[in-house]
Amino acid sequence: MARGAGAAARIPLLRGGKAYDSLAQVELPDLRRQGRRSGKGGSRPVARVSQANPGLVARDLARSSEARRALEELSVAELIAICRRAGELFLHGELPLGEGSQSVDDYLSQLSATTGMPLSMARANMGKIHFVLDRMATVLGGLTRGLDLSLLDRGYGEQEGRTISYRRQSDLLGAVLPSNSPGVHSLWLPAIALKVGLAIKPGRQEPWTPFRLAQALLTAGCPPAAIGFYPTHHAGAGEILQRCGRSLLFGDAKTVGSWAGDERVQLHGPGWSKVVVGEEMAAEWPAYLDLIAASVADNGGRSCINASGVWTAGEGRRLAAELAARLVTIEARALDDPRAELAAMPSREAAQALSDHIDARLGEGAVDLTAEIRRAPRVAEVDGCAFLLPTVIFCDSPHHPLTQAEFLFPFASVVEVAQSELAGRIGPSLVVTALTRDRQLRADLMASPFVERLNLGPIPTSHVAWDQPHEGNLFAHLYRQRAVQSSPFGAVA
Repeated sequence: MARGAGAAARIPLLRGGKAYDSLAQVELPDLRRQGRRSGKGGSRPVARVSQANPGLVARDLARSSEARRALEELSVAELIAICRRAGELFLHGELPLGEGSQSVDDYLSQLSATTGMPLSMARANMGKIHFVLDRMATVLGGLTRGLDLSLLDRGYGEQEGRTISYRRQSDLLGAVLPSNSPGVHSLWLPAIALKVGLAIKPGRQEPWTPFRLAQALLTAGCPPAAIGFYPTHHAGAGEILQRCGRSLLFGDAKTVGSWAGDERVQLHGPGWSKVVVGEEMAAEWPAYLDLIAASVADNGGRSCINASGVWTAGEGRRLAAELAARLVTIEARALDDPRAELAAMPSREAAQALSDHIDARLGEGAVDLTAEIRRAPRVAEVDGCAFLLPTVIFCDSPHHPLTQAEFLFPFASVVEVAQSELAGRIGPSLVVTALTRDRQLRADLMASPFVERLNLGPIPTSHVAWDQPHEGNLFAHLYRQRAVQSSPFGAVA
């Protein structure tokens, strides 16, 4: 049965799919109760999360071959069917959690309490995750570019008249995960269908989604040996990255930068996604204001695919002023308000520190246009939570540091740059939406080594096509094509 009202949930480790309670545990507070007191024990935690020490992680990962053997007993088609069942369980089911169970409403409430994500956004992210699990065959088709996936069952086969084979790079995919948005967890889910087990290190504030997904997969029939769940600190995360042949690492620029150049680790850092407006369309920007605003503010601005910059070949100040006027209408609301469009920050102190960081970089060619309209502090408090209100900065030079800034709330800088310099100036960009009909600018963006995903035309940066790779290609990360030649026994070579 589900946990009692007000009781803290117990989140164990999963070692070979089996729950394991450790002596070391971390309490997760309710952001809405920060600073409030609940009896003699202080603020009541939402959860107590078991912690894996580095030695335990290392011992478990040494048995990674067990995950491979368990998954090899199932076909890719069977694993896709397991993913589909898991999607339904994740979206609708009551699943194991500690000594009890977790309903959908429990999950949404717990997730919101520890991450500050409004319930309405949490539900929307559940839908995204369900879509990926339900359409796993389509997702894999995009990642593999239509490969006959039964090749992974047989080891090799024929495709387009050629013998073809792929070699698995690792028995386990390590996943060192963030706490910013549940939708990000859709990125590691294809590993199971690709016959690679999981060693999951959840974000500190957001163990809920990966744990629920793990339980949904196990309940749907995934082999227990294929799933490990290890809440842990920095050293434990390092063990996962060192010992898994392939991993995904999410974090800020400093975190992912320390693993740059290691081919075993696919990095998911800041997105610095952008909307680019060509010169011939600069005067048409009012027609695309809704698209630009959605790119900045969808999902509370918390995703790496949210635009943090608008780079235009003309009309920059006017575009920035109207974007500011549009986004300033977004208000801080209680997390259970169905109209909520902003997520709460971890604390008032964290929100104020980030706001002060932005203010310290204003002047010297950068102005906060939302502040001129709002005439109120950027930090707002509602229902015991602290929020950062949407912010639009106009910069008069592409060299200003705020043109390459990214924060976990709706923030965007707008800068005007000559069209001939746009593609070369934008810098690293996970997603670029190009509002231009100019063939040369389109060609320059296509050729740019800075652009990971390119939307040609009026497509919000926040729109995800699940049949396309997100950031890197998980299949290419997990598998490498091998050469295979065969000859009948007894034949002369």
